[in-house]
Amino acid sequence: MGVATGGQGRPFAAFGVDPDKPVARFNEALALMKSCWTDAQIDFDGRWWKLQGATMEPKPVQKPHPPVWFGGSAPAGMRRAARHGDGFIGAGSQTTGRFAEQVALVREELAAQNRDPAKFRFGKRVYVHVEDDSTVARQRLDKALRHHYGGGDWSEHMVAGPAEECVAGIRAVADAGAELILLNPLADDARQLERLAGEVIPALA
Repeated sequence: MGVATGGQGRPFAAFGVDPDKPVARFNEALALMKSCWTDAQIDFDGRWWKLQGATMEPKPVQKPHPPVWFGGSAPAGMRRAARHGDGFIGAGSQTTGRFAEQVALVREELAAQNRDPAKFRFGKRVYVHVEDDSTVARQRLDKALRHHYGGGDWSEHMVAGPAEECVAGIRAVADAGAELILLNPLADDARQLERLAGEVIPALA
């Protein structure tokens, strides 16, 4: 289960959400979801939701509930992941170096909350393009990222080039703390999947 509180510019009003207090509503919604997943009888007295004697069946197969993965880039959001989540996933729009800093911050909060770090996982999305010509690979991925995000400098946010360069870039993400890595090509998807499956993933294994 992936969750995030969002940020400025989100269309909160369209959903009747006070843009000044999204975190409080988010925390309550998460607590209610966990109650629905785990409690035989749901008695919930919240600010936004109130349930008395409610039930939700069937319960999830995963126990005590599906793992909750947090995303986000604000320090407060990362601390919230350590307090309430089961994992943190770094955005593709974050560099590997920035992701390493995020992992360190979350681990600090896990220690502060006396949570077992072995029961918390880290992941990251990686924008990748496998191409024998490094220049072509970076140009294609840069174009796709600019189209997706509306501009910006993406030179440090991508893993692009021959298979061996992509393997090295992905290993760097793993060394930064990622146990789960979401490989995300943005152009020529079918061919990229073939090259990732045939040349990159076996080398990582």
